[in-house]
Amino acid sequence: MEDQQPAAGDLTDPAPDELTSEGSTADQSEDTAGAGSADPTEETTGAQPAAAEPVQEAPAKRKWFARSRGRLVVGISAALFVAAGAFAGAAVQPYLADRAMVDTKLDIARTAADAITTLWTYTPDDMDKLPDRSAKFLSGDFEAQYRKYVDAIAPTNKQAKVTNSTQVVGAAVESLRGPDATAIVYTNTTSTSPLTKNIPSMKYLSYRLQLKREGADWRVTRMTTVTSLDITPQV
Repeated sequence: MEDQQPAAGDLTDPAPDELTSEGSTADQSEDTAGAGSADPTEETTGAQPAAAEPVQEAPAKRKWFARSRGRLVVGISAALFVAAGAFAGAAVQPYLADRAMVDTKLDIARTAADAITTLWTYTPDDMDKLPDRSAKFLSGDFEAQYRKYVDAIAPTNKQAKVTNSTQVVGAAVESLRGPDATAIVYTNTTSTSPLTKNIPSMKYLSYRLQLKREGADWRVTRMTTVTSLDITPQV
């Protein structure tokens, strides 16, 4: 059999148009690939503002921290204020109690001093009214006993024209238990009479007084002499 040779036209090179077409296709493919590879870059570049958003959120975070810190400071300040108020209240209560006790003792001592001054200060002209003047300081049986005592010595003292002056030099509260109290009063007492040529007779006297609260007032319910010392200068 005769070998069949390909036709001369089968060995011809492809037409230039076909090469150009294929090259164009390849070039287009490369251009397309290049364009595709360029697009992500452009998208990434365009996405950079999104990456910068945390930087924009920083001021908001700082504001949040500032607000939180402000609330914390206010909370701490409020807690400290409440604690300070509680401490002040706890400290004030004992102070007020002590102050009330001091005021009560001053009232007792003042009442005791005024009572002694009134009871043992008189002149021949006003001695008859002495029990009535002293009644506002006395209470119970002691008021009756004092009135009886003055009534007994009044005639003699009026006849001798005795003038008695009592000066309180000190007073102190000895005890205080509820409505009952005891006070000590120290005095210098001077007596004069024409019978002794008006030469003063001086005595240092101290008294213990028992007092009882009656309403808002303290009243003397008993009195005893603690010290009686004649300090009249010798002529």
